[in-house]
Amino acid sequence: MKLRQIQYVCAVVQQGFSVSAAAEALYTSQPGVSKQIRMLEDELGSPIFERSGKSFTRLTEFGRVIMPYLERIQAETENVRRRATELASPAAGTLSIATTHTQARYMLPPIVAEFRARYPGVALNLHQGTPEQIAEMAVNGKVDFAIATEGLNHFEDLVLLPCYKWNRAALVPRGHPLELVKRLSLEDLAKFPLVTYVFGFADHSEMSATFAKKRLRPNLVLTAVDADVIKTYVRTGLGVGLLARMAYEPERDGDLVCLDVRHLFPHEVTSIGLRRGLVLRDYMYDFIHRFAPHLDRIAVDMMVLAHDRHKETQLYLAHIPYLTLRE
Repeated sequence: MKLRQIQYVCAVVQQGFSVSAAAEALYTSQPGVSKQIRMLEDELGSPIFERSGKSFTRLTEFGRVIMPYLERIQAETENVRRRATELASPAAGTLSIATTHTQARYMLPPIVAEFRARYPGVALNLHQGTPEQIAEMAVNGKVDFAIATEGLNHFEDLVLLPCYKWNRAALVPRGHPLELVKRLSLEDLAKFPLVTYVFGFADHSEMSATFAKKRLRPNLVLTAVDADVIKTYVRTGLGVGLLARMAYEPERDGDLVCLDVRHLFPHEVTSIGLRRGLVLRDYMYDFIHRFAPHLDRIAVDMMVLAHDRHKETQLYLAHIPYLTLRE
């Protein structure tokens, strides 16, 4: 059994059972990937993939059983490389982060600037996407950290580190009828078309649950990943924007009115998600601490080493009362 063969199997699974996509991601040939996988199957004595002609369609029952072991071997191999690199060059390496537009645009710039000044030898890669997309990138090992508010808790393979709390705000153009309402209610918001984040009204979201408790069905006319896109459509009169309060910039958004809805929706918690078993380098601990000062190395290690989701959840919840509220 060769590490390359395990890498090929994992890549095919990550690429949706596409051998050509796996070969492209690994910078190798499609026949080479297929040949190495066949050799591994011959050695193990059973097929890992079900096939339709020359194409892989899904894992066999045997493949489903052994995949966790193969993924663990691949993850530990990467950890060996990380540790070796750290010992040889402690101030050099890479840090890949997947996050949402709101985090990348409004929260990360000062943290990234500080980090780059402290670690000029570390290449920092930033990817944007929906919460589900960035969580999958972290689970699959394509990035080190996923930073988001919703969606991360649905992935068992991620350890979650609570970072800070934030509130929503409602944005309307000047002269909008809601500007005259002294204290907004959910019923007030439900009277108008709403523009919000892509996952703002997913079944598991706090926002959807808040409206559901009042038996209200809001008129959602547009969802977007980008807070600036939401503001653009609010300016056109498409609807009332519901977005993170931090995304409202008075000096740039003076044509919009920011309405207080903190009494309507519970605080949201932004977290860092990282793959279980990931070996953290010193600069990774430092990045986490800069983004969330209450998360020192001891706190991070406690949550990473919990191993049990219930225990990890208890540690997670224990931090929330002490989180900073960022507006």
